[in-house]
Amino acid sequence: MNSQQRVLCRTLTCFPLKIPEGISHHKIGGKNKKNFVYVCTLFFSGYKSFKITFTSMKKSFLLTLLVGLLTVGTTSACTNFIVTKGASKDGSCFLTYAADSHQLYGELYYRPAKDYPAGSMMDVIEWDTGKLLGRIPQVAHTYSVIGNMNEWQLAIGETTYGGIEQLEQGQGMMDYGSLIYIALQRARNAREAIKVIAELMDTYGYASEGESFSIVDPNEAWVMDLIGKGERMLDAKGKVVKGWSNGAVWVARRVPDGYISGHANQSRISTFPLRDGKTSITSQELDKIFLPTVETVYSYDVISFARLKGLYPSNVKEAPDADFSFCDTYNPINFDGARFCESRVWAFFNHCNPAEMGRYEDYARGDNLKHRFPLWIKPADPNRIDARFMMRMMRDHFEGTSMDMTKDLGAGPFNCPYRWRPMTWEYNGKGYIHERATATQQTGFSFVAQCRSWLPNWFGGIFWFGVDDAASCCYVPMFCGINKIPEEYAQGNGSMVEYSDNAAFWTFTKVSNFVYTRYSDMIKHVNEKQDLWEGRFVKDIDRMADPMKDLLADNPEKARAILNEYSLNSAHDVCKEWDNLFTYLLVKYHDGNVKKEENGRFKVSDTKIPQCAFPEQPKYREEWYRMIVDDCGKNIEAK
Repeated sequence: MNSQQRVLCRTLTCFPLKIPEGISHHKIGGKNKKNFVYVCTLFFSGYKSFKITFTSMKKSFLLTLLVGLLTVGTTSACTNFIVTKGASKDGSCFLTYAADSHQLYGELYYRPAKDYPAGSMMDVIEWDTGKLLGRIPQVAHTYSVIGNMNEWQLAIGETTYGGIEQLEQGQGMMDYGSLIYIALQRARNAREAIKVIAELMDTYGYASEGESFSIVDPNEAWVMDLIGKGERMLDAKGKVVKGWSNGAVWVARRVPDGYISGHANQSRISTFPLRDGKTSITSQELDKIFLPTVETVYSYDVISFARLKGLYPSNVKEAPDADFSFCDTYNPINFDGARFCESRVWAFFNHCNPAEMGRYEDYARGDNLKHRFPLWIKPADPNRIDARFMMRMMRDHFEGTSMDMTKDLGAGPFNCPYRWRPMTWEYNGKGYIHERATATQQTGFSFVAQCRSWLPNWFGGIFWFGVDDAASCCYVPMFCGINKIPEEYAQGNGSMVEYSDNAAFWTFTKVSNFVYTRYSDMIKHVNEKQDLWEGRFVKDIDRMADPMKDLLADNPEKARAILNEYSLNSAHDVCKEWDNLFTYLLVKYHDGNVKKEENGRFKVSDTKIPQCAFPEQPKYREEWYRMIVDDCGKNIEAK
């Protein structure tokens, strides 16, 4: 998700080539049979897809190869899971998001509601780099935003998929982060947010790579895929080609109620219903988006631009609009896209409906790229899907599947489901990978946004917030109506290069990084604390519902003060608990020993000067001993 990380290496190579068998290609130019221009999309493990343009000259071809090499760790960055109200236990809509980056510091963003005088301007600052991209007119009033959720219970998340190399970098002003946070400040529901995002891109242009947005409110959820139009297209006279702009092409689809969806750095919208003015509209009639029958909205030129760019055949009879697939055109699937990205969505779907999703494991593994699973599915049992369930989904490492990260040699003697980067590597000339699970060590922050339509907004919207690795964090409830931020999570309290002893990020990082050293033993203690605190929060909030409804109706500011106090105290108490947890783990597992406990205290001898009881020294798992013997048994065999 972080463009600062993106390492782009372009190599220009020319050499004769014949069209390889099985490579799909589109003829986009040339009038005589001796000179055709083709564009192909090729895929190689470890690389993003890239475009090849070549011109036939009799029996040979001059190939101009422009290769976009991106590090896998940056193209497989974030994860979103989506649940509609009819698919959850209590009628909540859910959106989860993991902001994964080796440079992103976990802190809770806060943008207070504010009124502005006429003529006010606002800076557009790129989220990834902090660079000023430009200035735009400010609206008269902006809404309060806690993290990625505003006071109307509107939540927005994203995952970056990049897309085909020639469209990777937009030429406009609005980066994806600005689109998210400006939309949250200006929109009250998902449909308004789509309209705001579309109009901002149309007016000021789009500045980032291909993105997938999740846009969720208390009543519905949408997925929106978008990508910029690449470098300016000029004709022979140096004029901008008709059909090019610095905006973006996009498609937004409403997730049907009763279904779940998700995306993870791979565009997932394929074909979509074309405009009929009732259920599907284009960007030229955005005012119709508020019609409840509308379920699909797309930029009017999403197909025509693909034809103009040579990404989709110009012959309408050969390639009708109805067959156009957004993801296959702008972000074609390859092994990396399936194994590192789609696999995370598959894992979520598999938890929710294993009978349906088991057959798609070959696609998630990258073994059968034609066996794509749907954009959304129905969960087998919606009664299982609540806030705690969604938190567990964010802690997944493919446990129980063929990609289970706790099982292979890389997990070490204590079944650790983490692999340090790089994710791809070679041995004896062959390429190999490490899995990329939902829970990962480089998470800056993650959240579970819970939107509850039957409750007043300030209390109904819960922004369950965590920092560092989701598998070892604790999700703390931040109500969307609060206007104070806990000091432990506040912006500016520490950074990736500045330790702060009361910053939540560093508190949780101390625990997670120590747990990695003896994972199977220590993660149990973390899970106990998660169950204790997250379970307590859920029960507290259930008890608060009725009195809070009444108080918000009678005295909103008094209600807000109570919500502030609860969120602030919860954050403080959890951070204190995790500090104590780190101390406990450090003492208990010191030097590879495991100290004994008795009555909740470390066991000591019954002597005048008590001494630590001799610790347990548990063996490694049997499988690990086998691996050692297989590797160097003759060298260490006892005589």
